[in-house]
Amino acid sequence: MGTSIAQRSDKLDRSVIITGLVIVSGMIMVVLDTTIVNVALDTLSTELDAPLSTTQWVVTGYLLAVGLVIPLSGWAMDRFGPKAVWITSVTLFAAGSALCATAWSVEALIAFRVLQGLGGGMLLPVGQAIITRAAGPERLGRAMSILGVPMLLGPVFGPVVGGLLVEYTNWQWIFIVNVPVGILAIVLAVWKLPDGGALSEPGRLDVRGLVLLSGGLVCLLYGLSQASSHGGFGDWSVLGWLIGGAIGLALYTWHSLSRGAESIIDVRLLTDRLFASGTVAMFLVAIGMFGGMLLLPLYYQTVRGEGALNAGLLLAPQGLGAIVAMVIGGRLTDRIGAGYVVPVGIVLALLGTFPFTQVGVDTSYVWLSLTLFVRGVGLGAVMMPTIAAAYTKLSKDAVTRAAPTLTAIQQVGASFGSAVLVTALTQRFSDQLSSQGIQAAGGGTDQISSVPPEQMPVVGPLLADSFGFAFWIAFALTAVIIIPALFLPRHTTRGQGEMPVPPSI
Repeated sequence: MGTSIAQRSDKLDRSVIITGLVIVSGMIMVVLDTTIVNVALDTLSTELDAPLSTTQWVVTGYLLAVGLVIPLSGWAMDRFGPKAVWITSVTLFAAGSALCATAWSVEALIAFRVLQGLGGGMLLPVGQAIITRAAGPERLGRAMSILGVPMLLGPVFGPVVGGLLVEYTNWQWIFIVNVPVGILAIVLAVWKLPDGGALSEPGRLDVRGLVLLSGGLVCLLYGLSQASSHGGFGDWSVLGWLIGGAIGLALYTWHSLSRGAESIIDVRLLTDRLFASGTVAMFLVAIGMFGGMLLLPLYYQTVRGEGALNAGLLLAPQGLGAIVAMVIGGRLTDRIGAGYVVPVGIVLALLGTFPFTQVGVDTSYVWLSLTLFVRGVGLGAVMMPTIAAAYTKLSKDAVTRAAPTLTAIQQVGASFGSAVLVTALTQRFSDQLSSQGIQAAGGGTDQISSVPPEQMPVVGPLLADSFGFAFWIAFALTAVIIIPALFLPRHTTRGQGEMPVPPSI
């Protein structure tokens, strides 16, 4: 792999492409699973004879396990090597999937989902680290485009697969389908991923830092999930967790600054301008992108009355647009720099989001599909070039600690974006109902999905207007990405071998 990094060819060599495809084989399983389970929550609640509030922990438990394990992945890669950690993570996820299919109660299913999360949480940072080290800075844009396939297509095609499985099979199959994919990913990883990467002296595990950082992330993610389910941030059951999470992260920052390179994630990495700009941009991208991806299927299912399968198919143009952008955007990022590519992507994402601010109860599906394609092109041209730019000037050893930082930021951004947009949607909907003298029922997305069909002729236009308002928020959050995008590189850094080492910090 050292030879491939040293090459100055403009083309991705075969080994980098194979490495990227091996990583995709594992990640697609995880990303699809997340959206499939979301589609199947009602079915799980019925089949396991549990209230929806309890069944929701199938999603929440997984999310918290992800937050718990992300900070550990950097140290684990330094200690055991990226390949060993990747194989372990895929194995945990596949084993957790098999156990989920055998769950005899909702409590057992939640426990097995936590096991899944412990594996799934490490896959994104480890996958990014592996492909970054394999490609080198000269070809990082195109290499990251390979990695972007599951990240952008999973939320689009997950509802389609979930809808098919829920409609034509029993609930166990939403987990069983992961097992053969996981086995294939493990075999390919053993066969094709490069060995090595472990440090000869990785240092002792920073237990105090792990407790502070993982604890802070878990509190923050749980608070944001509560905000989504409550439809707001004002309740103390939400604020208490968010404040606790913020305190935990503040204490970790102080701890890391005093401990330096020996901390589990060195916050001094953020003194690198490109990494800091990429991190801020990634946070904003996650807010706008993943929050918007939550609104889109909700609009199709609630306002337009489509099932999960049709809603997923109607989202397909966004995935196709993302593919086009990743093919073109990766090459352009390596050639002229993310600083030129990302602003264009932001403009396209805004053009593709604006029509959804005007949606009604009978907006043309053809028009929405065309705008979704443009939105997909924009998001594809923003997300992966931003990640590639963040890694450009980091040394190979720094990559293993930088990857968990970006992953944690992305996870928090996605949760925050979902919570903000659900809050905007539900509060606007409540106000609209009150103005018509109608009493709102439930909170969060439950309030949206619990509207009786016979009330839709009256309530439908109010609900469509509420979605339009929420998409205005998504539009504004996407526009803000332009600020950190101005600091992204506008030319490719050409290395002479190893990745350049930044100045000591």
